[in-house]
Amino acid sequence: MRIAVVGGGPGGLYFAALAKQLGPEHEITVWERNAADDTFGFGVVFSDETLGGIEHADVEIYERMEREFARWDDIDVHFRDQVITSGGHGFAAMSRKRLLKILQERCTDLGVRVHFESEAPDTDVLSATHDLVVAADGLNSIVRTKYADSFAPSLERRACKFMWLGTDKVFDAFKFYIRETPHGVMQVHGYPFDDKGSTFIVEMHDTVWRAAGFDRYAAHEFAPGESDEDSIEVVTELFADVLDGHQVIANNSKWINFTTVRNQHWRHDNIVLLGDAAHTAHFSIGSGTKLAMEDALSLAACLHEHDTIDAALDEYETERKAVVASTQRAAQASLEWFENLSEYVEQDPLQFAFNIMTRSRRVTYDNLKLRDPEFVETVNNWFARHNTDTRIDGRTDVPPMFQPFRLGELELVNRIVVSPMDMYRSVDGMPNDFHLVHLGGKALGGAGLVMTEMVCVSDTGRISPGCTGIWTDEQAREWRRLTDFVHRETAAKIGIQVGHSGRKGSTKLMWDGIDQPLDADNWEIVAPSPMPYRTGVNQVPRELTANDLTRIKQQFVDAARRADQAGFDLLELHCAHGYLLSSFISPVTNRRTDSYGGDLTARLRYPLDVFRAMRAVLPTEKPMTVRISATDWIDGGITAEDATTIAAEFKAAGAAAIDVSTGQVTPDEQPAFGRSYQTPFADKIRNTVDIPTIAVGVISSYDDVNSILLAGRADLCALGRVHLYDPNWTLHAAIEQDYTGPGAAWPDPWRPGRRKPQTGRTDGPKPRLQLIREGTSGTRHARWQP
Repeated sequence: MRIAVVGGGPGGLYFAALAKQLGPEHEITVWERNAADDTFGFGVVFSDETLGGIEHADVEIYERMEREFARWDDIDVHFRDQVITSGGHGFAAMSRKRLLKILQERCTDLGVRVHFESEAPDTDVLSATHDLVVAADGLNSIVRTKYADSFAPSLERRACKFMWLGTDKVFDAFKFYIRETPHGVMQVHGYPFDDKGSTFIVEMHDTVWRAAGFDRYAAHEFAPGESDEDSIEVVTELFADVLDGHQVIANNSKWINFTTVRNQHWRHDNIVLLGDAAHTAHFSIGSGTKLAMEDALSLAACLHEHDTIDAALDEYETERKAVVASTQRAAQASLEWFENLSEYVEQDPLQFAFNIMTRSRRVTYDNLKLRDPEFVETVNNWFARHNTDTRIDGRTDVPPMFQPFRLGELELVNRIVVSPMDMYRSVDGMPNDFHLVHLGGKALGGAGLVMTEMVCVSDTGRISPGCTGIWTDEQAREWRRLTDFVHRETAAKIGIQVGHSGRKGSTKLMWDGIDQPLDADNWEIVAPSPMPYRTGVNQVPRELTANDLTRIKQQFVDAARRADQAGFDLLELHCAHGYLLSSFISPVTNRRTDSYGGDLTARLRYPLDVFRAMRAVLPTEKPMTVRISATDWIDGGITAEDATTIAAEFKAAGAAAIDVSTGQVTPDEQPAFGRSYQTPFADKIRNTVDIPTIAVGVISSYDDVNSILLAGRADLCALGRVHLYDPNWTLHAAIEQDYTGPGAAWPDPWRPGRRKPQTGRTDGPKPRLQLIREGTSGTRHARWQP
């Protein structure tokens, strides 16, 4: 093949070397606009996983790199005059300039032609004269821009400003310096890359950057390669104690906003994207160089394995897009954490350190426990002491999920909530034996709080004919049968979620067609505005009148009285997912022109009226919570900032906690679905409004739960599907974590089953075959010492 590579950075050079190694007969040419010894940036960091791939792919490149590595294990978090260290992480870094030199030499050795200080020929010409064109031309890719219709790129400019600098101070570990200034919070990401220097990245939110006056310097028009020396002088003064007399080194260093690059497609005919041209991931979780070199390895391998260019490029895109998407999700979580850094500076330094370690959701409680068990034990002990008002027996060796929690006056034995889940098994709103077994079984399974499905305040307030209700005394008495069972047989508390379907009512059972209207016997549905959930599919709801609002509010109040009489320990008002009260809050569904429509304050008026009226008839010792949709996942809808206002208003009205969900308000939503994807909204509300939150949404393991709780992102975790898969999930999680205690209360008849059964043949006890036992190693705390 004839292969053209546009861009002579690490990704382009590494691909050229690997492809030439696999196919010496290939003619490979690289064009690089800069000189051979030009480079921007300072150090690059590699994971052990990536290094394993590099070693396997080209031993010579790996061995040359390995001789250059600065290696260390520790991360130091410098926060509020404390240094919190976590070890066992395993870093390898090197000078970017040295990496380029190694790759350039390897390409020369293999016969790859590299043209420096040369613009590549027009890509149309390259495409016509070469079998393959690799666009490795970076963040501002000219190739990507030229064929944007094919690649369909999106470039998302983020809210933080950062400047890439170096220093001749050689750090001995990865460093986070968190600095609270009169202008706001700033941070430094620092790490060594050789025996002479370290990378020194200064980052802050755009609002802090402006408050500090950096915008005045950035307004200057810089020549190519020129650094912002005025800003660098201020940075040097701000972090003089960190630098300790050492120099700050600039290299085309100017303030920039990180841009997240995504492409819907990675190829156009025989032109393919690689590295930053295809994707970017925030520097706080690693190196773009690392991703680019992984791309290079994959592309070279796919070309070698397939008989045609088309098959190879299709395989490359399929293989890498999944990996990159996962990395970008972690990077997104990390960069958003730093954008919202000011929300966490009130945390205790230990919790703050755990929070920063787990910010991407890739490093978790269990993962940290493997890397540095002493660090996790220290944070666990702090968490237990911090909860002294509800701590049981003074134990500090308890996983966070089994620490008790006080919700208002309600004591919960652990932090696990069985999330409300519609079962569609009711007739005429009446709960029955199914609900007794379903919810009673979850209570026996160990959760601290079990929530009913949304229980409707009227027959016309149901989602479907199978939904439960509490609009009659007979229904309340049947619910009492459930609450009596839970209180008699388990340590759990039982809560009721109360709501009205609004415009999403009169639909089929879920398995017959979710959100589809009934084939017959539809009832009238109502909403703040006459807007159907789906035009041409669902009914057009009738707009509520003042009399309707009064009548429905009374239905909610009556439901609260009956819920109390039925013995429920807690009441949650459903103001999420596009149901009636949610439809008042969202601008997507509320177009009223009276006092209940308009700005957010007006749109909240009716839901708050309903909440206050219910709160007034419920005994003070019984807490009320509110489930909200913290974003509508659509332009023009509720945002995360709106959600903090909503939570603050309900807190002022007497809410004990906010159950933070998202979306389901409109079928046009575009949710960023993924692991614990709604938790950041619970995190934001908890740490800005100062109210307990319940996290919910794809929380599927006890590791996720412990990570969320210990980092201070939520106070309780609600899990739904895992409890459908395993009704005894909480008890089994206790077994997996070797926990016994009041946080996992086994029913007496079940206690013989507390030991996990064998699942297959075992070889039995092993004989001792060592005269002297090998020593056990603790946490690795190696630090870089040139």
